[in-house]
Amino acid sequence: MGNNSYGQCGRKVVENEIYSESHKVHRMQDFDGQVVQVACGQDHSLFLTDKGEVYSCGWGADGQTGLGHYNITSAPTKLGGDLAGVNVVQVATYGDCCLAVSADGSLFGWGNSEYLQLASVTDSTQVNVPRRLPFSGVGQVKQAACGGTGCAVLNGEGHVFVWGYGILGKGPNLVETALPEMIPPTLFGLTELNPEVRVSRIRCGLSHFAALTDRGELFVWGKNIRGCLGIGRLEDQYFPWRVRLRSAGWGVRVHSAAGQQGSLLPGPGAGQMPPAAGTGEPPGGASHRPGPVRL
Repeated sequence: MGNNSYGQCGRKVVENEIYSESHKVHRMQDFDGQVVQVACGQDHSLFLTDKGEVYSCGWGADGQTGLGHYNITSAPTKLGGDLAGVNVVQVATYGDCCLAVSADGSLFGWGNSEYLQLASVTDSTQVNVPRRLPFSGVGQVKQAACGGTGCAVLNGEGHVFVWGYGILGKGPNLVETALPEMIPPTLFGLTELNPEVRVSRIRCGLSHFAALTDRGELFVWGKNIRGCLGIGRLEDQYFPWRVRLRSAGWGVRVHSAAGQQGSLLPGPGAGQMPPAAGTGEPPGGASHRPGPVRL
């Protein structure tokens, strides 16, 4: 469902179709196996099946469909390249760069490399087939995340590595790198008194990152557009910063989600925050908030 201008919903493009008035959910049946994960990019979609195979559809001008061409594809099509015969366990995309993680901890990428996301395997700014990324020193990759200009991976030891362009989390002096750099674990709460702290999940937004630890603590960094980091102020954040949640007892238990200009995180069960009288906005009337608000 949604905008299908480039076939990203896995069905034929209908000329002059008005997507804002369509509430129909279209069933997709072009897969060999059951779909276990979906990742949506800017104008393309990725699908992972229970057989470890990756399918894609949508806009392919930067190679983000990974099908060996730069055209529009309106039906989910299985990827080959270096992914042929590989058991994939996770896919990630956001803008027009894509990553895939295999069961043995290898990392694969395709799509846009304008910001050095895939510079480890090519000087080209576009890669239209999946390529294995030969990153040394990272170890077995457990999870990958793509942003608009930067990427991140989490390895089996709970360490976070970042590369690409932007505010990557290691201070203002690191704005561009083609090879992954590890963010010091101490920035996520690792100390002599807490030696077992590990990052368990990572996410990317357009130009910001989020990391969740096994203690339920959320850390964010990057461009703080419209207060999307939720850190109580509007300045950009160059190092991981722990988000302070207003309600006692809150902890992020499973997932966080980072979007273009906002982030979501689950807390204890709570009702919807009522709008301020006559405004349709949260209490205080602000159109955007620099700190987390319970929904």
